[in-house]
Amino acid sequence: MTRMPSKTSIPIGQLRLVSQQIRASRCATAAEVVATLGAVQAQEYASALWAIGLRLPGSTAVDIERAVQTRSIVRTWPMRGTLHFVPALDVRWMLSLLTPRVVAGTATRVRQLELTDATFAKAGRILERALQGNRQLTREAVFQKFEQAGIHTAGGRGYHIVFRLSMQGLICHGPRAGKQQTFVLLDEWLPTRRSLDRDAALAELARRFFCGHGPATVQDFVWWSGLRVTEATSALHAVSSELECRMVTATEYWQAPGQSIPDRREVQLLPSFDEYLLGYRDRIAVLDVAHAGKVVPGGNGMFMPVMVKDGRVIGVWNRVALKGRVRVTLTPFVALSKKASSLFTDAGKRFGAFHGLATLIETDKV
Repeated sequence: MTRMPSKTSIPIGQLRLVSQQIRASRCATAAEVVATLGAVQAQEYASALWAIGLRLPGSTAVDIERAVQTRSIVRTWPMRGTLHFVPALDVRWMLSLLTPRVVAGTATRVRQLELTDATFAKAGRILERALQGNRQLTREAVFQKFEQAGIHTAGGRGYHIVFRLSMQGLICHGPRAGKQQTFVLLDEWLPTRRSLDRDAALAELARRFFCGHGPATVQDFVWWSGLRVTEATSALHAVSSELECRMVTATEYWQAPGQSIPDRREVQLLPSFDEYLLGYRDRIAVLDVAHAGKVVPGGNGMFMPVMVKDGRVIGVWNRVALKGRVRVTLTPFVALSKKASSLFTDAGKRFGAFHGLATLIETDKV
């Protein structure tokens, strides 16, 4: 039975910190983090490692990369044509559910690139031969294979081919070779799979999104998943009895029941493209419109790493690798109190420790 919405004002940002495992994380492994959120944005690899690591207290970048190497999480294009880390067991049903609409939406770009079904099929056969036997190839090596077979890769053609073959479930990202990403055959890399029919897959996706991102709206779910509104609404209905609904300014927000906010004060340094911002269509609950241009300069889709205090984005930050250490520069939108400054310094040190580096903290003047 669906829980009836209660009309109330709720601290949306702070509750999302809890549901997203940023505060009071209940997760013990990288795979648990990724499964709890459903998927973790991973356009920028180093940022994605920190996105998982900050949700796994005491972990290091080495620990998260080990989860990739041991095949408990995998990086591919499961939704919205965007790279994510997803649980290894779930990658196939997620691809099957979410990528056909993405592929259909690329038809114009495919024509512009003069790619055909025959080209994709030929490229697939090339990679099946080249990667068979658990071999791994960097993107450069993959493109060389294509060029040798007369498939030109310039102008975005090579990228779009591996993008399509990944969404079709032929290949996925493997572990890094030095600093280079590799590709592997999905069926060899992840022979164990979880199968779900379409209705079960829709319900599971909704369950993970609202439990791992709540409080959130059905419009947020549509944005995050790339589903049609009717599909997203039906999926939410299928699991609504497991969720709690709150009505805020005539809008329904759904979350896991029994969510509470820890008493202790915390601040966070979140990476670029973190789920805390990108997981929602409407970000006004955590980001003032006046500061949006500082987080997404020029509105070009590139999200800056952000400073978060009490569930609100209050600044941006960046890091520069130095010899044996990392410099973290904080750029708050407003002057920080002495206490907040101390807390952000500690957060910067945790980021450095994650990478095994000493940390130099600098704060820009407001």
